[in-house]
Amino acid sequence: MALKRKTKVSTEFSLAAMTDIMFQILLFFMIALTVVHTDITNKIKVALPQSANTESKEKSIVRIVIDKSNNIFIAKDRDAEIPVTLDEVEPFLQQIDTENDMYVALYADETLPYSEVVRVLDIANRNEFKLVLATRPYSENK
Repeated sequence: MALKRKTKVSTEFSLAAMTDIMFQILLFFMIALTVVHTDITNKIKVALPQSANTESKEKSIVRIVIDKSNNIFIAKDRDAEIPVTLDEVEPFLQQIDTENDMYVALYADETLPYSEVVRVLDIANRNEFKLVLATRPYSENK
């Protein structure tokens, strides 16, 4: 006598394949965001001083970067920074000051002598440019 076995259809769903796909998608986006999220101001390493409020409005901005070796770099909006001397800063700013809403953002290293920062502040004051000092947020461990 032949006995028939009852075959049951499994109602379980294996999540192994879906987990693999989700991991690959997560990995793709993590790698893609690190490539896309390169900030222009991070090309020149400057240790900014800290402040409580670091929000800024989207306007036309000219960046002046002074690193700890007192090298001066300047750029407009998202252009790459070019090295300049202090004497070239004022003519550069006057040349591109075609709009009244232009801001000059000063990224000065916190170890830089204050007298070097004041020299750039004087240029902005003489030409009545709107100047913003760039800072980084406070950190708990400092």
